[in-house]
Amino acid sequence: MSMNDRMTSTPGIVIVTGAARGIGRAIVLSLVREHGCTVLAVSRNEMALAALREECSGGPGSLQVFVQDLGALDAAQRLQAIVGGRRVRAMVHNAGVLHHRPMGEHARHELLHLYTVNVLAPLELTQALVSELSGDPPGHVVHIGSMGGFQDSAKFPGLVAYSSSKAALACMAQCLAEEFKEVGIRCNCLALGAVNTEMLRAAFPGYLAPVTAEDMGAYVATFALEGHKLFNGKVLPLALSTP
Repeated sequence: MSMNDRMTSTPGIVIVTGAARGIGRAIVLSLVREHGCTVLAVSRNEMALAALREECSGGPGSLQVFVQDLGALDAAQRLQAIVGGRRVRAMVHNAGVLHHRPMGEHARHELLHLYTVNVLAPLELTQALVSELSGDPPGHVVHIGSMGGFQDSAKFPGLVAYSSSKAALACMAQCLAEEFKEVGIRCNCLALGAVNTEMLRAAFPGYLAPVTAEDMGAYVATFALEGHKLFNGKVLPLALSTP
């Protein structure tokens, strides 16, 4: 199927990584239920993906699930095969690993895993799907960053590796916008503040975030579908607060 055929025959699919829980799960539910999208949900948690597929069965959109560890060397190639040449209208890089350690306890193998999932995988996945994202209207690549990686924002002890990985993800979005400006792909990063998720509670025990995963997921879903019309190469803070 040619790129022109893809653009005229279907509105395309939306890919969401880290889709099994928290904000990723909420993004998928909003895309399927509120926007009627065809979504490819990616996670290594097979049971959670099965539950999500059941929850989305009422439509009006549809859900396909893909069980994949994004730390695997062949993750990008396997995702490309699952997409199978379909037009990708948006790709939300939501998957992320939390690394919370006091200085002196950072282990090389943990850092490598963190940067593989949080930084390298988004680049490799996007690179593998350039043809599927390219076109008119432009495909939209959305990086889910963090205020911890936003320049000159508040920083917190124990999160140097995590926050720096999110800073890399923000810079990557700006670089990719330049790389893809001639082929019909736009890329932005949302730097999220405090959201009431399992990951935030692990990083900041006892802190009650002012934003629910459902509210943030609904916002990100709309941004994935519409944000490319107004933004490209931007790192946008999306926060009521940071802990």
